[in-house]
Amino acid sequence: MFPQWTQNDITINGVRLHYTRTDDGSRPPLVLVHGFSDNGLCWTLMARDLESKYDVLMPDAHGHGLSARVQPGSTIDMAADLAGIIRELGLTRPVIAGHSMGAWTIALLGARFPDVPRALILEDPPWGMPRPPASDDAARKHNPLKAWIESLADLSLEEIVAQNRVEHPTWADDVLQAWCAAKKQLDQNFLATKDEGQMEWQDVVKALACPTLVITADPDKGGLITPEVASLITEMNPAITVAHIPGTGHHVRFEDYDAYMDVFRRFLEENG
Repeated sequence: MFPQWTQNDITINGVRLHYTRTDDGSRPPLVLVHGFSDNGLCWTLMARDLESKYDVLMPDAHGHGLSARVQPGSTIDMAADLAGIIRELGLTRPVIAGHSMGAWTIALLGARFPDVPRALILEDPPWGMPRPPASDDAARKHNPLKAWIESLADLSLEEIVAQNRVEHPTWADDVLQAWCAAKKQLDQNFLATKDEGQMEWQDVVKALACPTLVITADPDKGGLITPEVASLITEMNPAITVAHIPGTGHHVRFEDYDAYMDVFRRFLEENG
């Protein structure tokens, strides 16, 4: 944590949610929303580079980071939680960026709460991927993400870092350390919850009214958005532009930070 940054809790819809903020509201607001098993501080590198121009808010999703734990089988609504945080803190039409699960969350926010965002930046959202029905308990129980998270439970942070350094040899040390530390904070009950307010991804795409940037990676390296889906997205909604960063996988900004930030900053300048 940097000395000028603050960390606080806020209660939204009866849920205690944690966030980190770089400013007191004197700069234009920028909200950064993390992916599954991450936390707000996984955006630290970007926040450090952008804090001189923006009031950067990095919330921890329900069941992640230092936010409230969840009960197995309970319902959550991450898009409504995020909209509540933004409104409660008085952020006026922020640009909102999200990665993976966070990208899905902010797209839902844009579709369901169109008065909230000024613009959206989605890093490799899980669009085009089959989603099991909400009632499919068997699919949730055999979710490979669940097995992976459970495998980390008895490992120390140092062991998790060493394990993932092999898989991500090019990531900066502080980025990898923060990403692995977030895994120790994840509530393992999270995958047994049901997220309310879900929509089919095609309906979300069509509903987005604000300028939206989708940043994609290479599918053969783990990127979720295929070229076919990327083409379909722009056909369905002219408010969406797609920027492909070659040579990267699902964690685009960790794998080619300079290229990612070039695209990100250009969009901010045009829409921030």
